[in-house]
Amino acid sequence: MAGWFFKWFAFLAALLALALLVAGQAGWLAGTAPNGLGVANGRLAPPSSTPNSVSSQAGLYPDHPQRAYGAMEPLRFAGDPARAMQRLGGLVRSLERTRIVDQRTDYLRAEVTSRWLGFKDDVEFWLDPAAGVIHFRSASRLGEGDLGVNRERMETIQARWAP
Repeated sequence: MAGWFFKWFAFLAALLALALLVAGQAGWLAGTAPNGLGVANGRLAPPSSTPNSVSSQAGLYPDHPQRAYGAMEPLRFAGDPARAMQRLGGLVRSLERTRIVDQRTDYLRAEVTSRWLGFKDDVEFWLDPAAGVIHFRSASRLGEGDLGVNRERMETIQARWAP
């Protein structure tokens, strides 16, 4: 009797996994870009209220519940700001499953799609020439957590950015 139950349970688990994979590949798990993306008064949007985003401007929101989790250092540059943004654009384009949706002289926004389930993350960069930095925010559209994906992505970008 117990063997029948476990076979049935395994079948249902496999069916659910397949349905989830199909939903992801169909784009049903992508979510929509949130309102408030972009730069306002020298600030990108605050980090998400759940641990699924990172930001180089997390320190601007001292009472934010995820400030400590999401805080990272900005990208530093010297020299021509336009050249820094061109370099950044090339670096972002080189990332797998990444599409630039907006690129200006001082701002870049991209969408990153996960391989199997099609989840989308929004990644933004804002160049502050006076400070010699490029601030960023990387956040998942859906879910409460991200298994560290956004931090890992930005650490990869930081490592590739370093001279």
